[in-house]
Amino acid sequence: MGKAERNKKQKKDALLNTAFELFTSKGITDTTISNIVDRAGVAKGTFYLYFKDKYDIRNKLIAHKASQVFTKAEEALHQTDITLLEDKIIFLVDHILEQFNEDKILLRFISKNLSWGIFKNELLHSSDSSDFDFHELYTSVFENEASDKLYRNPEVMLYLIIELTGSTCYSSILYEEPVPIQELKPYLFQSIRQIIRGQEITGDALENSRVKKA
Repeated sequence: MGKAERNKKQKKDALLNTAFELFTSKGITDTTISNIVDRAGVAKGTFYLYFKDKYDIRNKLIAHKASQVFTKAEEALHQTDITLLEDKIIFLVDHILEQFNEDKILLRFISKNLSWGIFKNELLHSSDSSDFDFHELYTSVFENEASDKLYRNPEVMLYLIIELTGSTCYSSILYEEPVPIQELKPYLFQSIRQIIRGQEITGDALENSRVKKA
């Protein structure tokens, strides 16, 4: 990376980090673009080189922060010998939950602002090479499983898992409702396994799918 590219990255990172500080302390509604650029120490024109408005930087920030969480989880997964898809997903979810349990400010921000639309557009289809390529992980995990198992609609399956995990872990981690997260995990993981197995193609349908792919 050349000096000019490093300088651009530093400015963009400064904007993202500053926006995160302001969004989590003042709230998005009460934060202005002027607030962000003044604290980041960059010109307002620089802001518009990377972002359309404060809601665009919010979406990019969600993807940026989420990518860091996924990167740590994926790196940890690579240190294991886990091969089955459902075991991989359970491991990733567990690792991510522990990160949120340790950083509740991050949990509040992502859970409050993350929607499936943002997740799909900014994470699954992100072209920012500086962030974790979730789409690559998404496709590689299912492609690696394709020789043994196929799933009706992996994107729907992922959607259900994300919505279930997000909606249940928020109250459990922050307020220990209905139970603390460590007590909730077995129930959550069992439900995730049921979602995965419910989407699995078996029997004649599996054979027909393999024939079509061949």
